[in-house]
Amino acid sequence: MSTDQASGPGPQDRYSTWTGKARGWLLRRLPPEKLLPEDQPSYVASWIYVFGMGAIAALVWVVASGIILGLNGPLWYHTSGLGHFVNSTHLWGVELFFMFMVIHLWGKFWMAAWRGGRALTWITGMIAFVASIVTAFTGYLLQTNFDSQWIAFQAKDALNAVGVGAWFKVSDIGQVFTWHVTLMPLALGAVIALHVVLVRVHGVVPPLEAAESDAQLERP
Repeated sequence: MSTDQASGPGPQDRYSTWTGKARGWLLRRLPPEKLLPEDQPSYVASWIYVFGMGAIAALVWVVASGIILGLNGPLWYHTSGLGHFVNSTHLWGVELFFMFMVIHLWGKFWMAAWRGGRALTWITGMIAFVASIVTAFTGYLLQTNFDSQWIAFQAKDALNAVGVGAWFKVSDIGQVFTWHVTLMPLALGAVIALHVVLVRVHGVVPPLEAAESDAQLERP
């Protein structure tokens, strides 16, 4: 009898259902101590590792303020003092989100963050950046003022020229509202969630010049 046979079935062979096998697959690749770690390598103390979390924090406020704006409607945030304030903080949150995301993107580019099997992590980050641009564009159209009206009818010609104007009607405020508060946030949130999970699976990318001793863990 071989050593493999004598050792009995492995952890992946204990499950007979697809749910059990899926749970085993997830636990092998993303155990709880990796999903919510207490320790991080010492190089994570650098400021360049802060901006990804900053982008997520700004996104949380953008979503929270967007829910308030969506529930009260355009008339509220055009005529109410509180509505003006919430609308302004929503805009400031978006600006912070893009600022943090661009710094995060460029920082990881110069660190070659696709190293060590992290190509999909890099790709999902780029997709999130593109999706956030489309989301911000639809939000700009929801200002329902002369600026948004002007850009909507300028964009209409461009979208018609590339053949997508039939199902993405930027002059239809109801359709734009659906894109901005439902479809794009769901897509963006799913991509960002996948991006964060991939970061947990592979770990944060070390600096190019990181030495072996820099990989020691320290509590945040």
